Formats: sequence, structure tokens, C-alpha cells
Amino acid sequence: MGFEEVAGQVIAGLGGKENIENMEPCITRIRVQVADKAKIDEPALKAAGAHGVMKMGSAIQVVMGTQSDNIEAEMRRIMEGE
Repeated sequence: MGFEEVAGQVIAGLGGKENIENMEPCITRIRVQVADKAKIDEPALKAAGAHGVMKMGSAIQVVMGTQSDNIEAEMRRIMEGE
């Protein structure tokens, strides 16, 4: 599975583009601020390759391993419509 496909699945697992308020990569994880954490689909995130999902209020950390930077960059590209 390529970065574009993984990124699309992660976006969907986070409740879609409209639910993602902010995100940034952090070594092995993607830190995400969401509007509604009830829209998070943890099984879908794990199916996309997440090793784990940590929820702290509206902040979510999706553990994607060493490719987190590449996946986050592709997510940003998809969300910006490029």
C-alpha cells in the first residue's frame, strides 16, 4: 500500500477532512487535533497500518512508525486538494 492510499485511509479513520483541525508529524506518530473525537474509527486506523491510537481530549496520536512524516505530508496534500 502506497503513502497516498494509507493517507486516505487515515483521513477517513480520523472522521474525514472536515474533522481534522490541525496535524503534525512527530518521529513515529502523527499528532492530530480533531473537532469531534466520537468520529474517530480506531479499527479503520489500525487497518491503515497504525500500531496504536492514543486519545487525550481532542488530541489524537496515531502511531504509524518511521513513515509518519511521509504519511502526514501526503495527508496534507490530499486535504489541500493537490
